[in-house]
Amino acid sequence: MQSLSLSPSRPAAVRAADAATRARRADWPTVVVSMPFMEFDRPSIQLGLLKTIGDAHHFPVRTLHANLDFARQLGAEQYRTLAKHRGRMTGDWLFSVAAFGADAPDPDGRLAVDFADDLAYLGDPDTARELLLRLRRVEVPSYLDALLDGFDWGGVRVVGFSSTFQQSVASFALARRLKERHPELVTVFGGANFDGEMGVELVRATDCIDYAVVGEGDVAFPALLAALADGTDPGAVPGVARRVDGRAVLTPPGPPVRRLDDAGPPDYTEYFSRAERLGLLDPAAHRSTWIPIETARGCWWGAKHHCTFCGLNGTTMEFRAKSPARVLTELATQARRYRSFRFEAVDNILDMKYLTELFPKIVDSGADYRMFYEIKSNVSRDQVRLLARGGVDHIQPGLESLSTRVLGLMRKGVRAAQNVNLLRWSRYYGIDVAWNILWGFPGETAADYAEQAAAMPHLVHLQPPGTAGRIWMERFSPLFTDSTRNRTLRREPETSYRYVYPDTVDLDKVAYFFEYELADALPDDTYHGVRDAVEQWTAAWNGPTRPQLTYWYAPGFVQIYDARHPGSEGTYTFHDELAEIYHACVDRPITADGVRDRLDRTLPADDIRVALREFGRRGLMFLDGNLALSLALPSSPGR
Repeated sequence: MQSLSLSPSRPAAVRAADAATRARRADWPTVVVSMPFMEFDRPSIQLGLLKTIGDAHHFPVRTLHANLDFARQLGAEQYRTLAKHRGRMTGDWLFSVAAFGADAPDPDGRLAVDFADDLAYLGDPDTARELLLRLRRVEVPSYLDALLDGFDWGGVRVVGFSSTFQQSVASFALARRLKERHPELVTVFGGANFDGEMGVELVRATDCIDYAVVGEGDVAFPALLAALADGTDPGAVPGVARRVDGRAVLTPPGPPVRRLDDAGPPDYTEYFSRAERLGLLDPAAHRSTWIPIETARGCWWGAKHHCTFCGLNGTTMEFRAKSPARVLTELATQARRYRSFRFEAVDNILDMKYLTELFPKIVDSGADYRMFYEIKSNVSRDQVRLLARGGVDHIQPGLESLSTRVLGLMRKGVRAAQNVNLLRWSRYYGIDVAWNILWGFPGETAADYAEQAAAMPHLVHLQPPGTAGRIWMERFSPLFTDSTRNRTLRREPETSYRYVYPDTVDLDKVAYFFEYELADALPDDTYHGVRDAVEQWTAAWNGPTRPQLTYWYAPGFVQIYDARHPGSEGTYTFHDELAEIYHACVDRPITADGVRDRLDRTLPADDIRVALREFGRRGLMFLDGNLALSLALPSSPGR
């Protein structure tokens, strides 16, 4: 006879251990915070994901979109003005005294004077200085006091801060006050501003930071909370930085999360309740708020050919995507939960398999979604049409140039004609395109920009770039990391960081934006023609009547109505071979040999090239080396 064991069975022991673990974790209430200057008109996906992840591990996590309170206090328009992510560090400057006390630089507001041109949107230097000092001395302390007194911090054990762009210093300011009033609180920081050595240096130099998650937080954040609850060493968690004897120590991060399907959808419930309570969103049965979604991480193109100027995905470039089935489920779930059909994908690039496995199913479902995606520009007309039918009405395709040579220097992997073609079909299918013209790349020539300036008047019927300017140097970009190859003569943190951080902070380690000088850089006047052409293009696009270039086709007959420039409207008519040559170049960029193959092989390729050059001379085609692209759009709507 076997003896009976008095110890509990394994399942019962596991259940008891689970119950004990849940009880310990329930005793660690956590609040994750989003501070200014994140936009206030949409929730933070970082907070939404951290709440979902915390809940899945049985930690009571609340979210606090504290940026909403400052937007309410200042007013929506002033907050939006100050929330500019590019340019001088004005948002961080406003909170620097609250964050660093007497150690904060620039107590007298020289920022407004020394960067008067960049801050002209705030008024003349004296007006801007007076405004910024009032905000810093009056509005910021009032806002922080209200957060301390108006939110229930009682019983909270951990406060987490997610920081991207100009959120760090406001986060330090609140953390500092929280630690003064509630010294038992544990503060945890993370986000893009804490990636790589930035996070390590901020931990070393900033006393109000107890721990920082460096890299992705999906695994590290709940593991850190578990260590705190269990009484084990939080610093042993992979990807966590902490101070030891006055220096920052980082436990190397673990591998990036590969199965994005495993986490639940982000929880935005507290955002909507707070935004509506503060009057920043109107309570409504149907909302129009953009709901952030994440369907992929990393960049499949950057993993192969990192674009010269791109600093995104600093330590997590590996591309990973959710399954199409999971995306379909999440879209439906979030639409029902938050009563909005607008989705903003935070992905850096569209997973190409979605064009065959996701968007056709969205179309078949009849869903009324409207979506934003970042995509690569080498998509076809049929793919643009599918995206439009699937609800994508805003895209950021990373065009950046209308010069194939410059695009090569950028490592974009596309040609200028493909960029123009995307602009054409996006206009035709009603998709808004966010794009920019960039310059300042090592190896470029003046001719690269003269050619672009000459082409732009023929493109005014297409959506213009939002901005045109010199590339920024961003941490993690090849321009930053490969200074020898790029022949960098000078590189230093963007100047306004010095107006924000005390001299105890190593700016070389915490800055994301840098000023620089390259050997053989072209003078600024090289780009005046492009800048002027972009201004004229924008003015034409925003005029009382949108420029138009439209064609009608029948076999052997094409008419093109040209209303791109007021006062010179007219109609071109082409017959026979010329009509067919033009029509053969409508769908996509094509070579003369490709045109001949599509038409009559007896038509000499040299004759086709002559015709293409003539169409280009008249501004009816975009010529890009051996490629030709018809610029007119079909007269029939949206086929």
